[in-house]
Amino acid sequence: MVNANVTAARAAARAAYEEYHYDGLATVSEWQKTKNAETKLTGHGEVVVLTDQPCHLSIEGKAAGEQSASAASIVQTTKLFISPDLQIKPGSKITVTQAGVTNVYTHSGKSAVYDTHQEIVLDLFEKWA
Repeated sequence: MVNANVTAARAAARAAYEEYHYDGLATVSEWQKTKNAETKLTGHGEVVVLTDQPCHLSIEGKAAGEQSASAASIVQTTKLFISPDLQIKPGSKITVTQAGVTNVYTHSGKSAVYDTHQEIVLDLFEKWA
């Protein structure tokens, strides 16, 4: 059992993390079954499940060891830092706006969840699988 002091310290750490790190907003969509209200037909479509969630996007890039005649290849890792309370499924479409720039990503793999945040590795969104 966790005592009250530890719980309070974790809550304070999370509040500080969110205040000083989150400088973006994320909207999360999933590909789900949908029902057309007029025709009553069931199909599939994009459904927004979370809107304007505070977050931070981190992009790390480094030159890879391969050099071609035209350019060196770049390996880039994009991570989303967001509340640990949110359930974001792998394969979700995540639209992030940070520093006035909006990009669309997809959730790849499993989130790393911590007391203060969760980290989600992202890939650029191309299309629904």
